[in-house]
Amino acid sequence: MRHFAVTAIGRDRPGIVAAVSSVLLEHQGNVEDSQMTILRGRFTIMLIVSTADGVDLDRLETDLGRTSAELGLDAIALSEVGDVEPGEEAATPSHVVSVYGVDHPGIVQAVTSALAGLGVNIVDLTTRLAGGDEGESLYAMMMEVTLPAEQTAESVEQSLRAVREEQGVDLTIRPLEQDVL
Repeated sequence: MRHFAVTAIGRDRPGIVAAVSSVLLEHQGNVEDSQMTILRGRFTIMLIVSTADGVDLDRLETDLGRTSAELGLDAIALSEVGDVEPGEEAATPSHVVSVYGVDHPGIVQAVTSALAGLGVNIVDLTTRLAGGDEGESLYAMMMEVTLPAEQTAESVEQSLRAVREEQGVDLTIRPLEQDVL
């Protein structure tokens, strides 16, 4: 079994997922993990796909490129990622970090750098810009994170106090409610 990361971005329109997944299916590809969203009118796809060991990689790349051209996508990329090694399974998030404030450059960098310095692993990150018609835009960032064993939510929040003040944002951390499937 081979594993590939497939990423694509293009102007949002119906049929992108259908077309890309059709190409993958033609090559006996199985979408194992995916994240898809619209960012400023651009539809973005990130997929982890498994295929048979004998997949014709050149043909798969050619077919994805043809589909990209037909859809008018900005970019599409395919890269082999290999198998997941024992211990490399996806981290399970334990907490949610929420950040809100007036939009300005540096919020993402300041918060994520502080979290990295604490050994906090960011599992998922989403940002949105709201408002802007009259006055300043509001920036919202939500992160699902995994805390290292030596950190508590309280210690992380305390350590982020300087970032909160420097960036002029509201910042909170709370336990993530785990869904049972």
